[in-house]
Amino acid sequence: MTHSRKLLTALVASTILAGPALAQDDDTLKIGLIFTLSGPAAVLGEMGRDGFLLAAEQIGEIGGMKTEIIVVDDEQKPDIAANKARELVERDEVDIVVGPIFSNILGAIQKPVTDSGAILISPNAGTSNYAGADCNRNFFVTSYQNDQMHEVMGAYATEQGYDNVFLLAPNYQAGKDSLAGFKNSYKGGLAGEIFTQLGQLDYSAELAQIAAMQPDAVFAFMPGGMGVNLVKQYRQAGLETIPFLSAFTVDESTLPAQQDAALGFFAGSNWAPDADIPESMAFVEAYEEKYGKVPATYAMQAYDAAHLIDGAIRQAGGVADKDMLIAALEEAPFTSVRGDFSFGPNHYPIQDFYLTKVVQREDGQFATSIVKKIFDDYADNYVADCNMK
Repeated sequence: MTHSRKLLTALVASTILAGPALAQDDDTLKIGLIFTLSGPAAVLGEMGRDGFLLAAEQIGEIGGMKTEIIVVDDEQKPDIAANKARELVERDEVDIVVGPIFSNILGAIQKPVTDSGAILISPNAGTSNYAGADCNRNFFVTSYQNDQMHEVMGAYATEQGYDNVFLLAPNYQAGKDSLAGFKNSYKGGLAGEIFTQLGQLDYSAELAQIAAMQPDAVFAFMPGGMGVNLVKQYRQAGLETIPFLSAFTVDESTLPAQQDAALGFFAGSNWAPDADIPESMAFVEAYEEKYGKVPATYAMQAYDAAHLIDGAIRQAGGVADKDMLIAALEEAPFTSVRGDFSFGPNHYPIQDFYLTKVVQREDGQFATSIVKKIFDDYADNYVADCNMK
């Protein structure tokens, strides 16, 4: 038995299958979770997994059906992820796969999952191709299209009158989408643009370049351990007088390690833990009580995914009729933690986006806090290219 499956038994013993798949009956809902649960980015996958399992525990029988959940670690390796996704749909015969965190993993698992007839719901990765020309009726996203969080910061930089911004992101699909998203809404000029290696932890060369250029602001997309190191090194380099704008670089997954180094830094988001929404306040309280940490968007979006599945299955009367289930999913029959939520015709969310800022709460913990709304009921820029098959 793998570590992930042992862990499941302790987390949600009443609803989880831990071990080889049992023979499936018509009254059993089988869900596979595929997240990055090892390596430097494991905290992101753990938050996604924990958010989903918290919702599953609260719901009980998802969709009113006996529920079995299998968790696997994609190890942030596309080839391993593709093989594990095939095992979930072919050997374990899951109805729905939820995951992943990273866009390169999404690219590896989307086809094997959807080609099998199973439904894939991404609670984080939302690449531009699947929002547009490569959209798929068996694929849904409960997070955002990758560009959108970054568009928040581009719009904010324009609003602030910045005309000389330095851009920094890792060299993979989400990194490319991030800078494209920033440029979509940013009207000023660029001081520089660098794609670093995925997983890079030393930014001394890039920070020296920023110090020499003295741009109006820096925009960075560096999730996980990359963001932890970048923010610490940015502060150590004495660059805090240059505004630091970001997405997925200062959030509740990185702040426990960044702490004071991130105070006052800005980010774009579709939610923050202090959102004044009853469902959000209840979610944050339950998550903090169970896991002892402040949830990030990774947890929230996976929590929403579980409630989406629950509402859709109840509306469709089960999972046997996939057409009815897809139609029910399209109606998003649940109340999102983030408030306004609906699906566009490409199965990507239409939602609000915010400027957030890192603060230290009264209890001493660090978190992001909503400053103001930037976009209202915002759909992505690729939906017109989607011809759903």
